[in-house]
Amino acid sequence: MQQINHYINGQHTQPSARSAAVFEPATGEHKANVSLASALEVDAAIELAKKAHGPWSEMTPLNRARILFKFKALVEANMDELAAMITREHGKVLDDAKGEIIRGLEVVEFACGIPHLLKGEHTEQVGGGVDAWTLNQSLGVVAGIAPFNFPVMVPMWMFPIAIAAGNTFIMKPSEKDPTSVMRMAELLTEAGLPDGVFNVVNGDKEAVDTLLTHKDIQAVSFVGSTPIAEYIYQTAAAHGKRVQALGGAKNHMLLMPDADLDQAVSALMGAAYGSAGERCMAISVVLAVGDVGDALVEKLLPQIQALKVGNGLEGEMEMGPLISAQHLEKVRSYVDKGVSEGATLLADGRQLTVADHQQGYFLGGCLFDHVTPEMTIYKEEIFGPVLAIVRVKDYAEALTLINEHEFGNGTAIFTQSGEAARHFCHHVQVGMVGVNVPIPVPMAFHSFGGWKRSLFGPLHMHGPDGVRFYTKRKAITARWPKGKGAQAEFVMPTMK
Repeated sequence: MQQINHYINGQHTQPSARSAAVFEPATGEHKANVSLASALEVDAAIELAKKAHGPWSEMTPLNRARILFKFKALVEANMDELAAMITREHGKVLDDAKGEIIRGLEVVEFACGIPHLLKGEHTEQVGGGVDAWTLNQSLGVVAGIAPFNFPVMVPMWMFPIAIAAGNTFIMKPSEKDPTSVMRMAELLTEAGLPDGVFNVVNGDKEAVDTLLTHKDIQAVSFVGSTPIAEYIYQTAAAHGKRVQALGGAKNHMLLMPDADLDQAVSALMGAAYGSAGERCMAISVVLAVGDVGDALVEKLLPQIQALKVGNGLEGEMEMGPLISAQHLEKVRSYVDKGVSEGATLLADGRQLTVADHQQGYFLGGCLFDHVTPEMTIYKEEIFGPVLAIVRVKDYAEALTLINEHEFGNGTAIFTQSGEAARHFCHHVQVGMVGVNVPIPVPMAFHSFGGWKRSLFGPLHMHGPDGVRFYTKRKAITARWPKGKGAQAEFVMPTMK
């Protein structure tokens, strides 16, 4: 049985007193045990990261970037190994796992530009013989808490910018699929990252609460469900920390009657059922305007029924299992709830069986029609391969539904009308918007984040907001007077 511990100060640690089981979702097999750090173990990791911060922050930004360039090359060289780790522990198909790594590497590439990104501003002669400029400096020790659904990409949305800016980092991955983060820690060491700059602490609530309350943690990044994001934000902020806590979603696609239906259906298949719906940017609701709902169902249903579901390590698969037995039962219960509340279940994936994988956590694609805003499956995030069609009479009704929903993470409109698309982009109350793009995840040089109860904190993740989040700004005003014996001034100084 594999034992996964922690990676602290450049090396693997001994096992902790407590541990949790790690399962392979496709088979249901218990494949490893992961250590769950105590508060004392987390304290020790933070202390080592604090000691590493001084020399690391004094290294030139260019030399920090060169280490990240080497790390990027090592990740690319080990792409297949990392993707297989993701698939074995998460379940998503191999191509999707590789896509996740590539999207994470885009942030590494952005962080490699840190010498430019850290540049401040300078103004000469703001007053007589007075100059002013700003500096962007590191915070100290910062922490990241990642979800199970993107075990490589989400950590890479956090730590590359943080360490490039001169911070040291404590990563707390999901205890459900920690192996790939441990491998990235090894690759960072191989790339030349000094000991203590990047540390992995596996654990549960005890480890998380220690990170949220420890006096030497300056900032916390989090991605997960909305209830936990709100807890992370409130607890860490109450202890004086910067926080960016990304929560849940209920992403709507607004399907206009003039949309290219074949394009929309193809987009929906990937956006709703890719990664078994375990994405915060998954489309889980379609708002079908006017009569387009009937044509949508006619084209969509056969493709759902033809989905290739199985072990993600096998070629040709389009969808793998859910992450755990517990989550499988939770998603099944949502399907049961949708039926009991009166929605029409057109595709029922609850009875799916996968040959030679009877103990795996598989659920086939599910499709509900005639869903109403009062139903549970409309209001709550399911995080599984369940798509709901809501029939609406016009664009205005659809826009109102999106804007009134508690989540505001991502949305999309499919239309051939530039007028409708422009109005939608301007008026929709959602953080990330796609026009004929089903999953509008911004590139690394922009920033990722939702609105309303999909984000707690003022700054989004990666991109320019990531640099702002992981640095503090210092303003300097200086003059070099020639004479001596200047008179005391008792009024507010002004630049003359």
